[in-house]
Amino acid sequence: MYELKTKENEHSVIAFIEAVDHPKKREDAYQLLDIFTETTGYQAKMWGASIIGFGSYHYKYASGHEGDAPLVGFSPRKARISLYMATGDPNREKLLPELGKHMAGKGCIYINKLADINPAVLKKMIIQSVTFLQEAYPSPQK
Repeated sequence: MYELKTKENEHSVIAFIEAVDHPKKREDAYQLLDIFTETTGYQAKMWGASIIGFGSYHYKYASGHEGDAPLVGFSPRKARISLYMATGDPNREKLLPELGKHMAGKGCIYINKLADINPAVLKKMIIQSVTFLQEAYPSPQK
């Protein structure tokens, strides 16, 4: 059976950001950390070796595959900064043209630097993504 590699762990978010080679990318990572923390209200956690995630949800597909993932997150990768937002959310597509300079993949939005995008639109996208995933995958009541 397939085992998910990207799991929440106790590695230090700050140590991960401090290890980013490029000073400007490191500075952007700290700014993104503030934006995502303030916007979501969740504490940043490391997911796998390189994703900084906020909140979590449990998904289960019709195929039987299931797991946990962060509601939103980012990763200051060597080539570009990856922003992780909900896939399948039609509202994400509506906000993308307002975001600024980016490339969009199926699961990620890629930016070169924070200065290329509109932080107000990023915050809207974060809120929309969290709302979409919480509605699509409600937490079981305890």
